[in-house]
Amino acid sequence: MAAATAEKRHSEAAPETPGCREESRPLIRSVLERIGDKWSVVVVCQLGESTYRFNELRRLTRPITQRMLSATLRGLERDGLVSRTVHHSVPPQVDYTLTERGRSLLYVVRDLAGWADAHAQEISESRVEYDALKD
Repeated sequence: MAAATAEKRHSEAAPETPGCREESRPLIRSVLERIGDKWSVVVVCQLGESTYRFNELRRLTRPITQRMLSATLRGLERDGLVSRTVHHSVPPQVDYTLTERGRSLLYVVRDLAGWADAHAQEISESRVEYDALKD
């Protein structure tokens, strides 16, 4: 009963806004999971600097594994954030670059990093205070 009451309060408090419709929530969650995972933001930031081949990108994003980089790039490509270009040469070469959608995410990520930088000292102090209370 308490869970149902909390859910009702939440649904009453949350206005219907574009992008937050009930039917959109699973997609929104999956997109936020993608861009909030350990490596996606790192890859997006690196690709914001230039177009890179797989191994160049792997060196820049160490200690990511080859398997994890491949999975991250596939997910970003699936969401239309990264473009993959195969050059038919021997050996084959593959370039990765941000799409326009990926660039728009880059701006958001850079703003978030700027916010974190602006508040880093305060956050550090809050953590020290919090940890002192827990000890």
